[in-house]
Amino acid sequence: MRVQRLPGIAFSVVLLFLGLLTTAQADLKEIRAKGELRHLGIRYANFVTGSGDGMDVEIVQGFAKSLGVQYTLVFTDFDNVLKDLLGKQVVRKGDEVLLEGEHPVKGDMIATGYTVLPWRQKVVDFSAPIFPTQVWLIARSDSALAPIQGSSDLGQDIRETKSMISGKSLLVMEKTCLDPGLYGLKDKGLDLRKYTKNTNLNEMVPALLNQDAELSLLDVADALLDLQKWTGKIKVIGPVSEIQEMAAAFPKSSPELRTAFDDYLKAIRADGTYDAIVKRYYPGIRSYFPEFFARK
Repeated sequence: MRVQRLPGIAFSVVLLFLGLLTTAQADLKEIRAKGELRHLGIRYANFVTGSGDGMDVEIVQGFAKSLGVQYTLVFTDFDNVLKDLLGKQVVRKGDEVLLEGEHPVKGDMIATGYTVLPWRQKVVDFSAPIFPTQVWLIARSDSALAPIQGSSDLGQDIRETKSMISGKSLLVMEKTCLDPGLYGLKDKGLDLRKYTKNTNLNEMVPALLNQDAELSLLDVADALLDLQKWTGKIKVIGPVSEIQEMAAAFPKSSPELRTAFDDYLKAIRADGTYDAIVKRYYPGIRSYFPEFFARK
């Protein structure tokens, strides 16, 4: 049998079409058709460890299995994760968030200890909450600052904690949950030291210990691990934020995929699978956020 060769232009069009199938945003129907769910993950705390496991890795692996598709972990970082999901560069200008340019879409969802923030909600849709968090003020153990006493009034605790930053240098990381602008710390005359070597939140405590600054912002999930890893070298001064929530993020063009994930998350919270995963990666977290883990 003679095989007829496609003209060069037609062949190029076919290749372009196949390429678009692998790089365009996909909702539930397209993901089931291609048989693969691409999970965008950042090596961060115990959510995505970098060793092929982590709390969010296990959750999304189970989700992919429930859909009957192959699971693929795609590593990224905080600078590129939204671009890898949306195929657009996200540019923040004050309260405005713009999508610019054209880039390859490398994943179908983000799940990586990703904090729900108002500016992020403008460009993605979040799932139901997966995990609680909060941002704390951290100091080296030899700091003269003492942890606040704490009270039943979280607002007062936050104000007291923030008052201790005056006159001290503070390590921050913009475009993440440790962005000082999120907590009213910008344009206050504070000595803000931006960590710019990379966007790996795991580097904040090593930088603090290296005396890049006197204080640092850190979220609970990372702080709990670092308090164990750097025993006796750091201490928590107090909270600088209200209790926040982490969730999976989806393109706004993928509502069915997000709904399917919410259904899966609800199911594993009901059957105990979620609790077992949390205990494996964050065994002491319930004592900090009992109300969150009481939900079903």
